[in-house]
Amino acid sequence: MKTRIDLAQTIRSIPDFPKPGILFRDITTLIKDKQAFQASVERIARKFAKKRIDYVVGVEARGFIFGGALAQKLHLGFIPVRKKGKLPGKTKAITYNLEYGSDTLEIHADALKPKDKVLIIDDLLATGGTVKAVADLLEAQGAKIIGIAFVIELVDLKGREKLKKYPIVSLVKFEGE
Repeated sequence: MKTRIDLAQTIRSIPDFPKPGILFRDITTLIKDKQAFQASVERIARKFAKKRIDYVVGVEARGFIFGGALAQKLHLGFIPVRKKGKLPGKTKAITYNLEYGSDTLEIHADALKPKDKVLIIDDLLATGGTVKAVADLLEAQGAKIIGIAFVIELVDLKGREKLKKYPIVSLVKFEGE
């Protein structure tokens, strides 16, 4: 009988990083653990295996780690969404607001065709701003978002509310911290 891995136990918590008062959830310990990494990819893949999806879209940078593995597991192509200036060739961009300032994300202009079905993946759902920007960028190209997956969700930050029109899967939920 297979033992179910408790993914939360493989995530390291680092207090006061990157600044005082923040409890950082570090996935490097999860991905270092081959069984936990494999289990996380497998669990997300199971949730979407019967959906008609054309591509997995990964958000820079930790979304690439899970996105590439998930695309391979689901036998799909992988599309990166990167910070401004990181992709060669013609791109489409979206600028969005952060708590203090703004940021810009880009995708190759020819990465998607209208009606392509995509699954977005990132490591962590906090306030939801980054993935909401990614969803807006993809929908502006005519893509249909089949779902959004996260390894970790910080429930108290209410990021799910910004993404409520999409099916969301998160594997580990942390509350009250």
